[in-house]
Amino acid sequence: MSNTVLIPFSTTLHVRDTCLCLHVQRAARALARRFDNALKPLGLNNGQFSLMMALNRPEPAPMGPVAHVLAMDRTTLTAAVKVLERRGLVETLPDPKDGRSRLMRLTEAGTALLAAALPIWTRVHGELDEEIGSEMAPLRKTLAEIR
Repeated sequence: MSNTVLIPFSTTLHVRDTCLCLHVQRAARALARRFDNALKPLGLNNGQFSLMMALNRPEPAPMGPVAHVLAMDRTTLTAAVKVLERRGLVETLPDPKDGRSRLMRLTEAGTALLAAALPIWTRVHGELDEEIGSEMAPLRKTLAEIR
C-alpha cells in the first residue's frame, strides 16, 4: 500500500490560476519572445540588448554593478559577455585598481549595433504602451516593488 499523498486536481488548477510567480514567468517569456523576434534581424536577443545597454556607460563597468542591474549572478553574466566578446561587441580588460577584477565595455561595433537596436526596442515598447495603456505605469511600479 502506497503512502503517496494525492494532491487534488482542483489544487493544480488553483495554483495555475493564482500563482504570482508562474504568471510573472509566463509574462516574462512572452515579452522576451516579442523582443527576441524584433531584434532577431540584428542577431541580438533581448538579454543581449539589455546587457549591452547596461554597458553603455562613459567608463568600463565592473562585473558586480552590471550583474546587479541585470539581476543575474556573475557566472551567468560572464557566459553572456563571452558570447558578445566572440562577436567583437564587448571587450573585457583588467581593472587597473584590482588586477583580479575585470572591466567590460562596448566596442565600436557593439555601440553601433546597440544604436541600430535602440529604435527597434523603442518601437516595441511603444506598441506595448499602446496595448496595455494606462495600466503600464502601475505595472512597472508593482514590478519594481516586487524586485
